[in-house]
Amino acid sequence: MAQEHSTDTETYRPKTWSLYMVRCPDDSIYTGISTDVQRRFAEHQAGKGAKYLRGKSPLTLIYQKEIGSHSDALKIEIIMKKLSKAEKEEILKNNQGE
Repeated sequence: MAQEHSTDTETYRPKTWSLYMVRCPDDSIYTGISTDVQRRFAEHQAGKGAKYLRGKSPLTLIYQKEIGSHSDALKIEIIMKKLSKAEKEEILKNNQGE
């Protein structure tokens, strides 16, 4: 459950982090985390951010899942980046429709 902290002008809510995957034209899969996946994907498409994705357009956002805390998202990102492409494809296949 997200903690809330009220002030006179606003309510503070910790940012929720998400894991996302992007498919490149060479069929490789990039994995990252963000608090705003759509904004981050737009940055990737514009050639900003991850060096791995620069010049690899067109990119396709193929997966995103809300994780929670930054710490949890980092842990899952590390696990995902260690998986083989076949293992990532299996995860994608098993999570269709989410």
